[in-house]
Amino acid sequence: MDVVLFGPPGAGKGTQAKRLTDMLRIPQIATGDMMRSERASGSELGKRFDSFMSQGKLVPDAMVLELVEVRLRKDDAKNGAIFDGYPRTIPQAESLDGMLGKISRKIDRVVSMEVELDEQIQRITGRRTCLACGQVYHLIYNAPPANGRCGNCAGELVQRKDDTEEVVRKRHEEYLANTAPLLGYYGAKDLVVSVSGVGSLDDVTERIKKAIGV
Repeated sequence: MDVVLFGPPGAGKGTQAKRLTDMLRIPQIATGDMMRSERASGSELGKRFDSFMSQGKLVPDAMVLELVEVRLRKDDAKNGAIFDGYPRTIPQAESLDGMLGKISRKIDRVVSMEVELDEQIQRITGRRTCLACGQVYHLIYNAPPANGRCGNCAGELVQRKDDTEEVVRKRHEEYLANTAPLLGYYGAKDLVVSVSGVGSLDDVTERIKKAIGV
């Protein structure tokens, strides 16, 4: 089963994708993480990514699609994958459909995680990240230790520069302009199921499982 988790920044796509991969034993396709990993590996494809990323340029869609295809051809992805934050645009979705067709696959379901802007802001601005080990806390949902240090390594906790309300609002506007139209694209194929992304992690997971029929 190939599933796209869709939703605005702060909807919880990454968290739910990791939960689903454990349950369904299929990999998470998070292209940002994959590109960084490939870049760090020093592979030929990673060097091509580095030529763009090191200059702050957007990686061409064709290169991202190439990376996704390589990942989907690995043994652990033969039964499906959870697409987390990809595709982001209609052209990317069209290219993905074409590539999946080449390997006799298709997107089976698109789960749209619905979260209002105020909730997105609260979720993202409340995050605190450990500079040393990368552990993420939240001032409301997963509070850090009382001493304000990381519970894993006692490292310093900071609010990342892109976790501010101003940045969240800008990213939401970009989402509405560039990514939200994907709902129409997939909706025309009768693939979209909407679920509330608000509530406990377990509740949201159960809604997604019901939406995809597992």
